[in-house]
Amino acid sequence: MITSLPLVDLAGAAPPAPRPAAPEPQSAVAASGLRRIGRLDVAAITGDEALAIIELSIEARSELHVAFVNAHCVNVAAGDERYAATMRNFLSLPDGIGVDLGSRMLFGEAFPENLNGTDFVPFVLERATRDLRVALIGGEPGIVETAAERLGERFPRHRFLPIQHGYFSGGEETEAVIRLLRLVQADIVLVGLGVPRQENFIAETITAREVPVAIAVGAFLDFSAGKVPRAPSAVRRLRSEWLWRLALEPRRLAQRYVAGNPAFLLRMARQWLGREPSGDDTSP
Repeated sequence: MITSLPLVDLAGAAPPAPRPAAPEPQSAVAASGLRRIGRLDVAAITGDEALAIIELSIEARSELHVAFVNAHCVNVAAGDERYAATMRNFLSLPDGIGVDLGSRMLFGEAFPENLNGTDFVPFVLERATRDLRVALIGGEPGIVETAAERLGERFPRHRFLPIQHGYFSGGEETEAVIRLLRLVQADIVLVGLGVPRQENFIAETITAREVPVAIAVGAFLDFSAGKVPRAPSAVRRLRSEWLWRLALEPRRLAQRYVAGNPAFLLRMARQWLGREPSGDDTSP
């Protein structure tokens, strides 16, 4: 069932304007370069550079899809052709110590910044040069409403629009979500459906007609709503938040981290040794 939209002021929504053709996301970072980690091309850019790309897309009302790549994403892409192909059209930002280790092994240096979604999205909201309309999709029932309320308190100059929880199916239910998203005329939509569903959903259903910038945010909405607590700042400074999350949700995350991290390191070693020159290995 589609959720209600209590925070939307439809009277304030501007009618759709003509949109220019969307540039390839990778072209925006050509000068800084892309780094192939497994099967994924990750942008070697700073937070300020990524923010500038997002703001340009909002200003031009041109399509931009953004995702965050961590070790788990690299592992998923190794065995999921649909997801790997989808990510070729995303601006993929480096998330976490895993991809930094991969970058050091393969390119001799870490990424310029760790641009994980839980910190980068607030950075965008804090530094944005214009007031934004931000739509929210994902999480359990009630999460987007709570997240919208809390984000509104934290960033009062922006308007947060709870569109739909994450428990909707394809077909008519997805079409209803897209119609509602098109109606509210947001500047950004944050989609938290988990990897790879959120990226596939964005790629297959969201265009500049609905919203210029779509960002796949993983658990950001859960964090924003207070459903999942962030790790203490000391743990985050050590870049060990994954251990904190594993301790909180061992059953759900054991496969991702306990089995996934060694698989990722093995995959990076194979790529470094030249056994995976194209990053197309699908072995564990």
